[in-house]
Amino acid sequence: MSERISREELVRIYNIEITFFDELVDYGLLNIQIEDNIHYLMYDDLPDLEKFANWYYDLEVNLPGLEVIHNMLKKLDALNRRNRELMNKLSAIRDQYEDI
Repeated sequence: MSERISREELVRIYNIEITFFDELVDYGLLNIQIEDNIHYLMYDDLPDLEKFANWYYDLEVNLPGLEVIHNMLKKLDALNRRNRELMNKLSAIRDQYEDI
């Protein structure tokens, strides 16, 4: 099983409001596991929580804004991956024609 941390520990460590954490979950920005009525976040998802907390508390971006930014960054990442794939294919095709 992957490592995880409880919501209560996160609230204490990151000095965030429990309602902020719960709203991130409600917006679908964080995925949690619930066991014995304890909410857990996987360690792999900590960078997202840190990013959201920075945007929310430091930059004062509201929750709908967090959702928009997060979705746009995911789409941008997917487009960048696709662009790399296409550039690699183009390079392979170019190499084939140079051999002719």
